[in-house]
Amino acid sequence: MTRTSTGAGEPSRTLALLWEDIPTGETPTARPRKGPGRSVTVTQVVDAALSLADEEGLAAVTMRAVAERVGVSAMSVYTYVPGKAELLDLMVDALYRRMPRPAWRSRSWRRRLTTVADGNRTLLAEHPWLTEVAALSRPPLGPGVMGKYEHELAAFDGTGLSDVDTDAALTHLLGFVQAHARAAHDAARATTDSAMSDADWWAANQPLLERALDPQTYPRAVRIGAAAGEAQGGAWSAEHAWEFGLARTLDGLAPLIEDRTAKGRR
Repeated sequence: MTRTSTGAGEPSRTLALLWEDIPTGETPTARPRKGPGRSVTVTQVVDAALSLADEEGLAAVTMRAVAERVGVSAMSVYTYVPGKAELLDLMVDALYRRMPRPAWRSRSWRRRLTTVADGNRTLLAEHPWLTEVAALSRPPLGPGVMGKYEHELAAFDGTGLSDVDTDAALTHLLGFVQAHARAAHDAARATTDSAMSDADWWAANQPLLERALDPQTYPRAVRIGAAAGEAQGGAWSAEHAWEFGLARTLDGLAPLIEDRTAKGRR
């Protein structure tokens, strides 16, 4: 699987598209760029690209395919978006902009961060092609990216973390979510490609595996693998991995947050 990066386009063009002529509260890509014969808006171009990605995967998003979907010529679509790199930035920013922004009412930092993780997991499950998109060190700072970042940073209010540690903690949390979503996406795709569920695969191969995997040679692998497989219904369970991994991720942040909180009370 080829990873595609955001922020790969010409920065000034991307930022202009993300922020150009945006009154407060208006959808950033709602207005078409100036020029004669504009029959669609940038929003329609972005939505067409999102539909293609959701239906057929990121590889299906070409400028020609997007142009066909919105009903314009392949060349004229470039008058709305300079190229695929900039289009990808607009797509990601649009999805971030549309994410729910629930108010942080809980006093429990673990509940707030769990909500952040769950929201990102849902986004990646609904748009699995996002797991193929890598963020660069200079992401396109559009209104969607900034709104998401601001909202998720607020989940750390009251933890006592410094600004630098807050940013690092959020990055650490989202890194876990991204890695888990990518593994879940790969597992689902493997099942689709093979037309066989994990349970069916193990059932079909069990006789061979029982002969090949000698408990004397691989005592831990056989014992622990069998126990995990029985408990999870397969070699890997997305739900078990999520619950276990998220809990350990939050446990890792707990000493830092609790130490800062205790110092803040002194």
